[in-house]
Amino acid sequence: MTLPTNRRIFIRDFRLQVSIGIHDFEKEGPQIVVVNIDLLLEPMERPHHDRIGNVLNYDVVHDGVVTLAKSRHFNLQETLVEAILDLCLTQPGVIEARVSTEKPDVYPDCRVGYEAVRRRQPG
Repeated sequence: MTLPTNRRIFIRDFRLQVSIGIHDFEKEGPQIVVVNIDLLLEPMERPHHDRIGNVLNYDVVHDGVVTLAKSRHFNLQETLVEAILDLCLTQPGVIEARVSTEKPDVYPDCRVGYEAVRRRQPG
């Protein structure tokens, strides 16, 4: 008997220009935000046969995050992360998403960020 394989897709160190922040100087223009996404996928029900149509195409997630980042101003990293989680959990086969954002230029001595994990509701 073959046990199911745990599968993940990830996007790491995705650097985006995002209009984000609560301070007046942050509202003057976009700033760099680093996004990390880790998606836990359902076990495969069928072999992928080396065909993109049989797996989750990470272009959809990547391009969706780009569109989302350009869509509006976000006051908080928490709001951006929640929106990315919503996007990820609508993708077929995704059962859990972990998303983090970092603003690398806030302080000279560290990076600040936010991370959240959400599972798809059964049903």
